[in-house]
Amino acid sequence: MVMAHKTLTISEEAYAALARLKERRESFTDVILRLTAKARRGTLLDYVRSMQPDEEFAENLEQVVQNRERSHVRTVQF
Repeated sequence: MVMAHKTLTISEEAYAALARLKERRESFTDVILRLTAKARRGTLLDYVRSMQPDEEFAENLEQVVQNRERSHVRTVQF
């Protein structure tokens, strides 16, 4: 399979940002596709907003939020 290639001009800053995100044996094309796939999937909030109203789900979500507000995060010194 032959893939077409396009040349993009990006700033040094953009190149450095992509290079930092690039994993071993990953091409820059792979990085761009990975990052844009995340954007297409949306966030959890996007998903919840797309749902039909559901009283049981709303009650469960409220309980989770309340539990998180009551929990305390401790800092451990090593």
